[in-house]
Amino acid sequence: MKDADRGANSMTDGSAKIGGKITIKHVAQDAGVSVAAVSKVMRNAYGVSDAMREKVERSIDRLAYRPSTAARGMRGRTFSIGVLLVEMRNPFLPSLMDGAQKVLSEANYRAFMSVGEARAAIEKSLINAMIDLKMDGVILVAPRLSGELLASYAKQIPMVVIGHHEPGATAFDTVNSDDRLGARMATAHLIAGGRENIQMASLPRKNGDFDVYVEREKGYIEAMTEAGLENRVGVWRMREHPDRAGPRLADLLDLDPMPQGVFCWSDIHAVRLLNEAKVRGIDVPNQLAIVGYDNTPAAGLPLIGLSSIEQRGTEIGRLAADTLLSRIGGRATPQHILVEPELVLRSSS
Repeated sequence: MKDADRGANSMTDGSAKIGGKITIKHVAQDAGVSVAAVSKVMRNAYGVSDAMREKVERSIDRLAYRPSTAARGMRGRTFSIGVLLVEMRNPFLPSLMDGAQKVLSEANYRAFMSVGEARAAIEKSLINAMIDLKMDGVILVAPRLSGELLASYAKQIPMVVIGHHEPGATAFDTVNSDDRLGARMATAHLIAGGRENIQMASLPRKNGDFDVYVEREKGYIEAMTEAGLENRVGVWRMREHPDRAGPRLADLLDLDPMPQGVFCWSDIHAVRLLNEAKVRGIDVPNQLAIVGYDNTPAAGLPLIGLSSIEQRGTEIGRLAADTLLSRIGGRATPQHILVEPELVLRSSS
């Protein structure tokens, strides 16, 4: 029997339909396998041969079968993952999501993304919605919530947090760049160039000691102290968004004397500072050397040439998804993973 004929015959079997919809029984009939075999393929279970997988997936495509989320929920899982991003403007996030999506897709999970807009009230509302929708787990990226509040949510839903350093947390897992090490590398590079007046551009303190920029500040201070420059330590706290009130990043260039080097907590601000320096006619890197963090695509453009710390976003995303799936699978021992960064040198330093 031809595939097309077999598919047509399967679709006339009312016992395999619920309310006129194609069910898993239809797929099994069309593929000539058992319902259990179809289920194993859909769950990416161990022991499924390539031939079996190809046969079942061909039938799924031919019949346009879509699993019932409600039915999955009754069996204990919805095969859906909530991803909460701090914002959409950060160019580091696409690589992170690429890594997470690949792992989740291979495990037959779907990711649903929401944006918290860097506001705690919105983030809390979105996490509550994910819990109400019975999602199997959540990945939070740079949340604006306290560790205590994150722990309370983690008791209700498996959770992995990126951009939040809390190695003592037991209710949830974390996956991060080793931000302290990355900052030490960036600062040590500036010092090795003979610079002593080195400032760090950072953000106002908000949620205690768990934010990534706090870890980066620690690394900057450690590198300066190890070089005997503890008396030259200076952390310039500017506003996070240019359109909001507060100290401006560009004001760093008005300091007297002007810094010889600046380590920026992120490329977003480092590119702005580099642009301002060039507009003012400042010789970069001879008068002012700049190093950022994230190694975003813009940093590598020849007209920008920003030295930056590569934090391997794709790897962080992959590890976060793997870690969450193991939590969902029953692991209770917390994991706090640090990914080793790399210093990428360009013309700005």
